[in-house]
Amino acid sequence: MKKTTEQKPRLLTGDTPTGKLHLGHWVGSLENRVAMQRDYDCYFILANMHAFTTRASCPQEIRQNVLDITLDYLAAGIDPHLSTIFIQTEVPAIAELTFLFSMLVPYPRLMRNPTLKDEIRDKQLGDNYPFGFLLYPIGQVADILAFRAQVVPVGEDQLPLLELAREVARRFNQLYCGVDPHTADENYVSAGGLFPLFQSKLGRTKRLVGLGGPGAHGQLLKMSKSLNNAIYLSDDNDTVYKKVMSIYTDPHRIRATDPGKVEENPLWIFHDAFNPDKDWVEETKMLYQQGGVGDVVCKKKLVEVIIALLEPMHERRKLYSQDETSLLAILREGTARANVLAEDTLKKVKQAIHQDYFLREFILKDR
Repeated sequence: MKKTTEQKPRLLTGDTPTGKLHLGHWVGSLENRVAMQRDYDCYFILANMHAFTTRASCPQEIRQNVLDITLDYLAAGIDPHLSTIFIQTEVPAIAELTFLFSMLVPYPRLMRNPTLKDEIRDKQLGDNYPFGFLLYPIGQVADILAFRAQVVPVGEDQLPLLELAREVARRFNQLYCGVDPHTADENYVSAGGLFPLFQSKLGRTKRLVGLGGPGAHGQLLKMSKSLNNAIYLSDDNDTVYKKVMSIYTDPHRIRATDPGKVEENPLWIFHDAFNPDKDWVEETKMLYQQGGVGDVVCKKKLVEVIIALLEPMHERRKLYSQDETSLLAILREGTARANVLAEDTLKKVKQAIHQDYFLREFILKDR
């Protein structure tokens, strides 16, 4: 049973289940979630409907990804006794709020969203995407506002979507709750608004690069499952070793004794992100730039660092991976809690827009 969290500020974040989580997710947001769960009332959404925006033909795969990410959460240190993990499609209030909030966002404003443009480019969608893909940013607004979150930990690439959510919250509070447009963001709720103007929280590494080299535009690509350049939280030691030893470094360094470049070098970006021995990192960087140490030595050190990071995750993974039933039990309990809060938000929204005709009760049952 989750402990009482009445005095804690509420936190909402999550992931679209498109595959297992990797080190980019860890430094981008997941690390923050684990650290913050004792001080915040945490809700972690598995946004499976968003996965359908580009993978509608893969429903069984999306279901498996939901379970995979749940296991990744638990292995990483998310405690179901402290935090609420829930499935988006089992919280119907989110879908209703998505439709209502879509009335508050002009189409040109939606299409100016750089995150949307990046998704279209990175996934090479061209013009071949469903209308639901354009609705995805509004759905993410509903994900956040349904839980009236005060803090949202995210990766840097999600900041434009969060700003859209804040715009919708301001618009709703002004239009339906009578909040003066000149009200400071932090005072919207005390001024009578329903939705707090939440704060975003970035991870310590805003954008982790992948294992490979630059893309077509000469820039290092971010870590991504679709680009096959990721180290997953579930990777075993042998897999970590093979992946780290294959990391792209300095293409102009022919011999180990040649001076090496540390800027824009994934090997050193990883050491900066994960190696807790900062003295070793700085000293070895200097040697590397002088040709005093080779790539292999530095890669083997990185293998040790990443294995040490993942080892406790692997131990927790063993505890939770016995069977699917235990994962579903955690998800059922979390989703039931999420529905209580989301239904309360929807009720308050309908009151604010004068569409509260009847009361309803939502009950979650096993199949």
